[in-house]
Amino acid sequence: MTTIEIDRPPAEVYAYATDPARFPEWQADVRRVEVHADGRFTTVRRIAGTDRGMLQQVTLAEAPWRWAARAVGGAVRPEATVTVEPLDDGRRSRVTFTLDFTAGGAADLLVPVVRRLAARAAPRSYARLKALLEGSA
Repeated sequence: MTTIEIDRPPAEVYAYATDPARFPEWQADVRRVEVHADGRFTTVRRIAGTDRGMLQQVTLAEAPWRWAARAVGGAVRPEATVTVEPLDDGRRSRVTFTLDFTAGGAADLLVPVVRRLAARAAPRSYARLKALLEGSA
């Protein structure tokens, strides 16, 4: 779990941070996102030097406060949650990101490695999100 503060109102932060089409703008490992007609989306990430696609679906959308998505299938499946809280009478936001991974069978052995890789990459992405939303990118 990581928490950052952003000098933008919660509705603006939520709209940007939870829009899969915008993920490549602030998540360093995301190469592209394809949003499907059924509301699911495929995220192509650069992982260990290789582009890997992952079908995901939104599991929670309570604008402008909470959003969650999880992978549909795959050996290692991420689940992400974004929570946005108002600060300073709604002029600023506190954003909490939760990211975890599950797997089954032999892929269970990969989960600790994937968690470490994500823990290294995530702070850069969160800093980029903050910079973009605050206009300092």
